[in-house]
Amino acid sequence: MIRLLAQRVATGLLTIPAISLVVFAGTEILPGDVVTAVLGQGAANVDVAAIRQQLNLDRPVPERYVTWLFSLASGDLGKSLGSGQSIATMIGERLPYTLRLAGVTALVAVPISVVLGLLAAMRAGSWFDRLTSGATMVFLSGPEFLVGTLLVILFAVNLRWLPAVSFASEPQGFVDHFRSMTLPVLTLTVAVIAPMARMTRSALLTALTSPAIEMAILKGMPRARIVLLHALPIALPPIITVIALNLAYLVTGVVIVEVVFNYPGMAKLLVDAVGTRDIPVVQACAMIFCFAFVALNLTADLLALVANPRRRYPR
Repeated sequence: MIRLLAQRVATGLLTIPAISLVVFAGTEILPGDVVTAVLGQGAANVDVAAIRQQLNLDRPVPERYVTWLFSLASGDLGKSLGSGQSIATMIGERLPYTLRLAGVTALVAVPISVVLGLLAAMRAGSWFDRLTSGATMVFLSGPEFLVGTLLVILFAVNLRWLPAVSFASEPQGFVDHFRSMTLPVLTLTVAVIAPMARMTRSALLTALTSPAIEMAILKGMPRARIVLLHALPIALPPIITVIALNLAYLVTGVVIVEVVFNYPGMAKLLVDAVGTRDIPVVQACAMIFCFAFVALNLTADLLALVANPRRRYPR
């Protein structure tokens, strides 16, 4: 068990440098010129040369990558090219908003999706199962920008119950804060609830075909007790994995939602930095997103090992 855990952790740690190489290469091939974006089109050649030297753009690409990687490892994220502000400070101001949005969505989506999957598995083939399967298929087919736009049209434009833009002005109280977050949370919930509910149902139905569960069914045990006490522990590993993957999506894939609702989180900061060619900010945000995704995937893998004893002893 310890050896398997060590292998998983080592794999996750080795993934980070590989991701950093992809992030650095991706920012290098972005169209446009960083210096021109900072100084403008009419900048003098002397100023351009000075900025290039300040940003280490006059050095070879491999040398710049190694320097950036060591700075990143030491916790030095650098400064923004546009504002000159510390990137760590900028991220510190935006990260709590993204974590809050992801956390509230997880608290709403995970229980609903697991309960829907449980009920669908307990009533397999019924009208409720067919309705749940059809609804989740529709949710899977709808991209976030479309879902968010439809929700804005319905609740903000037609019914005027909720604001169309989050944090257009700082909320003054709990009610305003709740109203401003409702549409982004609802959009993300619709996006992640479908795969978690479908995986829960599928894993439970697979577990119900095992010999031990079939014996319990033949003994006449109530189906609800069979599903909750016997099938659910067997189905936990894939359920945990899909929940962790969707939690990773909530942290790293909220770009569209934050842009649509003008939500002041990390993803909005990343998109704004791409538009202004603020490369240090883009690199820092991308690495934080990637690290969170790798960490949650690693957590899912470790929890699956703990939840399923058969995976601890590979043949």
